[in-house]
Amino acid sequence: ARYSTPEEDAWRFSSDMGVKLPITQLDPFARVKGEYSTPVGDWRMKVAESVYWFNTLGVGETTQLDLEKVLSSSRLFRSSSNATWLKDKHNFDLVQSFSIYHTVNDRSALIYQASAGWITNPSFQATDYVALVFYRYRMHQKWLFLEMSPQLHFPKDKNYNASPAFSIRLEALFDESK
Repeated sequence: ARYSTPEEDAWRFSSDMGVKLPITQLDPFARVKGEYSTPVGDWRMKVAESVYWFNTLGVGETTQLDLEKVLSSSRLFRSSSNATWLKDKHNFDLVQSFSIYHTVNDRSALIYQASAGWITNPSFQATDYVALVFYRYRMHQKWLFLEMSPQLHFPKDKNYNASPAFSIRLEALFDESK
């Protein structure tokens, strides 16, 4: 369940709580988030800060900086820098990604993304490189979506050898503003 304030001026706040449902175990969580967005020339800068608790992860915090530029009426470029700190790990997980968002039509969209991940403890080191395509399809009105994503990971624990993955997700949005 999520409560989100409408965007006023450049600020937006939200809080949510629930249970993630992976196949192996339930993962209750609670989170609060604040976001600020502003134009910078012909780019848009977004800064977000989240503080949360997940049963499986413990207490954590995530800071994200996105820089976006409209490329055409159907394409957007985004550079996203993300730092996550977890109390129990005493470590920063860092991710840098570059994405192109492509609106195919009024029902479907694609994201093409390349990213790299690092950790800071016990030493600064790359943990994974990822290339993926993300497909989102609006199945019914504005509340039921299907998402599929073929991915190619190059994780450190496999000596950066290719490791394919595929994810699929069904999302239902219950929001009277949609």
